[in-house]
Amino acid sequence: MPSDQAFIRSRIDSIDMMRGLVMLIMLLDHVRERFFYHLQVSDPMDLDMTSAGLFFSRFAAHLCAPVFVFLTGLSAWLYANPANGPVRSPRSFLLKRGLFLIALEWIVLPLAWMGTYDTIWLQVIWAIGVSMVVLALVNQWPKVVLALLGFGIVFGHNLLTPINFQPDEWGYTLWTILHDRNYLISEGAIKIRASYPVLPWIGVILLGYLAGPLYSKTMSAERRGTLLLQIGSSCLVLFMLLRGFNLYGETLDWQWYPDFITSLMSLLNLTKYPPSLNFLLVTLGLMFLLLCVLEKRQGWWSQILVNFGSAPMFFYILHLYVLLALHWGLLTLFGANQGDRFGMEHMGWIWLTSVLLAAALYYPTKQFSLYKKRSQQAWIRYL
Repeated sequence: MPSDQAFIRSRIDSIDMMRGLVMLIMLLDHVRERFFYHLQVSDPMDLDMTSAGLFFSRFAAHLCAPVFVFLTGLSAWLYANPANGPVRSPRSFLLKRGLFLIALEWIVLPLAWMGTYDTIWLQVIWAIGVSMVVLALVNQWPKVVLALLGFGIVFGHNLLTPINFQPDEWGYTLWTILHDRNYLISEGAIKIRASYPVLPWIGVILLGYLAGPLYSKTMSAERRGTLLLQIGSSCLVLFMLLRGFNLYGETLDWQWYPDFITSLMSLLNLTKYPPSLNFLLVTLGLMFLLLCVLEKRQGWWSQILVNFGSAPMFFYILHLYVLLALHWGLLTLFGANQGDRFGMEHMGWIWLTSVLLAAALYYPTKQFSLYKKRSQQAWIRYL
């Protein structure tokens, strides 16, 4: 029988593997954004303008933000309830890291995206940071209150879609941050755009925190696997009911097309900004099933995913600047072929470039992961 320490290590590895998997998918999506910008997708996607390869590459990337946010909440619970120590408050842990992520999004990442500092894009790192700050403030509330709040936000925020404010109206700034994707500052030397409305993500991080006991030391692997399978299947069944009959949870109804692939694309054409209920049901449902599978499947590939997943912020910053430098280099060598940018002509090149970049970035990410585990410097763990 495996020791408790081996059991704990296995649990943590499965979470890191999940992170590592979605980080590689994220890399594919960001390569697409860097080199396929001339065929940028809308939200939801325009099926008349989108190929199947582009659609399903983008759909796969839908997994990333929900997994990151949910696992952030779950990791906060694991921090508060260590397997080999007394229960502790996660408030300081969440507050410091949340503020660090917010500062990172405002200061470091704008240049990585566009190569200039004229627009601050408040994206997924901002959303995670704000959600962590909120969780820091409410994590001591009764669990039933957190559950009502988390489920209420995730299942109910689609009802808020008709509410909107004009830029000159009171409430516009707060509502743009919480629910509507728009500019906070649209003129001047530096513009600020809230690309990830944070309200639904606050609901997701609360549910992630509440799911922490799935990984408690008293939970057997068999029981956890059964629960992950049940929860994931329930999410997908509910998605099929709500989405299949166009009942609730999405702003754009799906429809049948003459061919199966386009009909499937219509069914999976979901709103990400802010994430609709159906978006969250299908992505989190897949996440639960993948967590179940990853815990049971071990091989040489599992350590690769662990190494990617154990240094997520380092990889995130590194790959953005590598993509920026690569674009500049190709633009210098070959010139612009898509407006003022260098772009690739086919999604096949995007997939190949993603594989090559994943291989190139693996070693530095692995070395940083090892360094982070050895280092006694507290700030290193923020990466």
